[in-house]
Formats: sequence, structure tokens, C-alpha cells
Amino acid sequence: MSPRAGTAGPHTLAFVESPVQLLNVLEWAHAHALGTRQAPGAGPASEPGAPSGLAASYGVRPSPGASGTGLSLVVLSPNDPMTRGQLRRMAELARDEGHEVRWEEARGGTAAPFRTVGGLAPLLRAARRVVLGDPFSRYVQLLLTITRAPDVVVVDDGTATMEFVSQLARGERLVRWHRKGGRPGPRDLLFAPVSAKARRRLTPTAGRSVEVFSSMPIDETPDGVTVTANDFAWTRARFGPPRITKGADLVGTSLVETGVVDGGRYLEAVRSLAKAHGATRYFAHRRESSDKLHTLAAETGLEIVRPDLPLELIARRGPIGRTILSFPSTVVHTLPLALAGTDVRVAVCDIDPSWLTETASPRAQGFLSGVTGTARDVHRLSSVAPV
Repeated sequence: MSPRAGTAGPHTLAFVESPVQLLNVLEWAHAHALGTRQAPGAGPASEPGAPSGLAASYGVRPSPGASGTGLSLVVLSPNDPMTRGQLRRMAELARDEGHEVRWEEARGGTAAPFRTVGGLAPLLRAARRVVLGDPFSRYVQLLLTITRAPDVVVVDDGTATMEFVSQLARGERLVRWHRKGGRPGPRDLLFAPVSAKARRRLTPTAGRSVEVFSSMPIDETPDGVTVTANDFAWTRARFGPPRITKGADLVGTSLVETGVVDGGRYLEAVRSLAKAHGATRYFAHRRESSDKLHTLAAETGLEIVRPDLPLELIARRGPIGRTILSFPSTVVHTLPLALAGTDVRVAVCDIDPSWLTETASPRAQGFLSGVTGTARDVHRLSSVAPV
């Protein structure tokens, strides 16, 4: 999957590893009027079996024809089937916007990282701007050490963006919030020089600008970093407005899978929340395990929905409940923006401290409370009691 013959490399090169990151790259490109119609015979490389005509099947309104320099978008594909499926669909939407998409089997065996990094190195050296969605990713940090791009952009990867900006402002090493508090492991120590170099690449200098494109509340802005608000204008322009049902929908979370919340406590909370608000559907997070979802369905009677696109697009397309119930997560910040102008109410339920596991990071409760407390245009629920 080499770049098109005869090109010196893209002006803007974006790296994504999740569907939400790809969505936010599209939002960033829309906000900066980046987009181009593809020339005949210059179609981008794609993963074998990728769907076609997706935009039409989802009822997406066509682009009015953005002009300017497009971007080359590199998907560093994970192995998780659900994530891969959503990424394939998002990649098709990106192509419909006129962006070039390059699919990399970045984790397909021991040699895959070396092959991927080697193949991307010429593009990285040629790019004038690099856009990335997860500054905590070791893969992305390694790629950052290769580029000399004078412009670096970080788009939202959910609530992790809040922690990234705070750590950058305080000059701390980059550590995901749910891992913070533990001692660095052998792999962390081995990778530390690469991580430190990547952090320097993410720090503005006289010859390098850094932009953070985010819908998250950012209190500590590092010196020299430009923060641009993501208001989900692309999503609202292309999808909906949705048909709204009378009931309530519940949004799942991967806090159990990341070891933050006890599985039994989570099941009790979902059961109580669904009963109290009359929820009938449970929109699963792409990282939730099949066994956990099977138990939830059996114990609560909820219909489990595995979204094939990020929830912001699913909700905007509809049908969606008049009330959306969520635990602290990215969607309590993004859904009110994506659903602006509708009558949908987003309600967030706090995480009770008793739900946390013994191995949860010492910062977990404070971070999750901050996610809830800083959300705008949401109704805040107290933590629910078991039924």
C-alpha cells in the first residue's frame, strides 16, 4: 500500500487507531476547510473487503465540495474485530470526503511494526503537518520521533485528551489516567527515551506549532499551545436530525475492562439505572467483552446494541431515546454537541467510590468526578443504589 506514484508525500499526514480518533480528524479537517475531490484513477489504498457506498446506505448528506489541500490519513489498525469494523466504515466516510486513506496492518505479527514504521518514514519526513489522535500510544510516539513537521495537531481521543494537556502543561511524563500511580514496568523503562522525545515533539518551540482540537474542557493550557474547540459541525452537517423515541437509551463503558470498576458492581448499577429510567437499549462500548454483555442482557433484559459507527454518529442518525443515560465518559461531553438543536437529554450517573476495584489508580475517582463535573448541558444523576 504505497503512496501514489509521483508524489513527494502529503502536506498533512494523520494517524488514527480508533474510530473516534478518525471521526475527530474529519471534524478537524472540516473546521479547517481541508478536503479535495479525488482525481480519476487516483483512488487511495484500502483494506481488502472494505465496504463501498457506505455514505448512501447511512443516509449521509453529501459534502458541498470542500476545497483546499486534502490530507493523507493512515489507519494503524488494531486487532480487535469490533474496532476494525468501525474503522472500516469510518475510513469509507473519509474517502467520501475526498481524503486519501491508507490502511496499515500495524499489529499483524512480530514484523508488522518494523514494516509499518519503515514504510511510513518517507511520508513522515516529507509531511509539513502531522495530526494524531492518541499521544499516549507507543506506536504514535515512535512515529513522532521520525517526523520534523513544523505543525503538530492532537485531536480528541476522548477524556484522555484532558489528561494529556494537563501532563504536558506540568512537564510530566505521558501516562494514561487509569494507569497513573503505579510504578513503571520494564517495558515503560525501556521505552522511556522514545516517550521523552515524543513529548518534546509535542511541545511548542520557535520552529514548531502545536494545536489541540478538542471538545473536552481544558483548564491548563501549555504555553504556546493553540486550543481549538470541536463543536461537531461535520457530524451535524452530514447526519440527522434524528428521529427521537419516547424511551431512554443507556451507554456502556469499558471501565470494567480497564480494571477501574468491579464487574459485579457495574452490573448492579446498570440494572438499577435501567429500571429507574425505563431504559430498553444498551449501546455497548467497542471494548466491552462479549461475556459481560451476555450477562448484562440476561440479568437486565436490555437489548444490547453493538454500534457500527461512533455513538455520536449513531445518535445523530437516530432513532435515539429522548434520554441518553451514561456513566462518566467522553460521550457526556460530545453527545450534547452532536445533538445540539434536538430535544434529546443526556444524563450522567456518577461512579460510587465503592464500585472501584482494589487495583484502580488512586486518581480514578477524582478523574471520573472531573469528567462528570465539567460536562456542559447534561443532567447529573447521583450514583444509583442496587435494586
